[in-house]
Amino acid sequence: MNLARQDESLPALEKLLKILVGGILFDMDGVLVSSLGSVERSWAKWGAMRNVDAALAIKTAHGQRAIETVRKLRPDLNDVEELNLIEEIEIADKEDIEILKGVPRILSALPQKYWTVVTSATEKLARARLDHAGLRIPEHIITADMVAKGKPDPEPYLKGAALLGQKPEDCLVIEDAPAGTLAGRAAGCKVLATLFSHTAESLSAADWIVQSLDDVKVRALEDGVEIEFEPLFQKDDPLKR
Repeated sequence: MNLARQDESLPALEKLLKILVGGILFDMDGVLVSSLGSVERSWAKWGAMRNVDAALAIKTAHGQRAIETVRKLRPDLNDVEELNLIEEIEIADKEDIEILKGVPRILSALPQKYWTVVTSATEKLARARLDHAGLRIPEHIITADMVAKGKPDPEPYLKGAALLGQKPEDCLVIEDAPAGTLAGRAAGCKVLATLFSHTAESLSAADWIVQSLDDVKVRALEDGVEIEFEPLFQKDDPLKR
């Protein structure tokens, strides 16, 4: 994958791709909803309360479970108590949370059996954020409190595939963060990354990169989902691995 150029000058491959998968595993923040402002304000607030540099707290938190961020930044504190604190701070901050482009169209075209959410947020936070954005919430999702190891470990996406009754290699992971693309690839899934929050260079674990889900079309079939998009970048022969 040639990632030499910056995001604003990414060259189009001019090749429309169609792939068939058994299910789609969506990350939440940065893929389904925009919550970047809420996340950054919340971690900056927690940092101020716990004598942690705001920029460091924000950088560490992106794409990872909150409990792991706490353990890295303040290992001397009670991680469960701090998790509860940051969860409440994030749930209370609903400003700027909105559905990202392309998402309503895509989800309306997908029967529930073909997709779920796999997020580093806790279940309480994930459901609150999705509900506030006005999105249809699956009955069962995979959240931070349902796994022993979070992204970039493959466990979340392995559990997501199992939830859909699919093999990991038959699932497509859609992510926007390096930790998530690494987790999806380690699980054996195909990985499509969007450029919402990170550079293309940092998303090199993905099989394909698109600007946003506004550039993706889906069609539900009897035996899976047909996905159509024109990648900005792709790995060599990603469908063969």
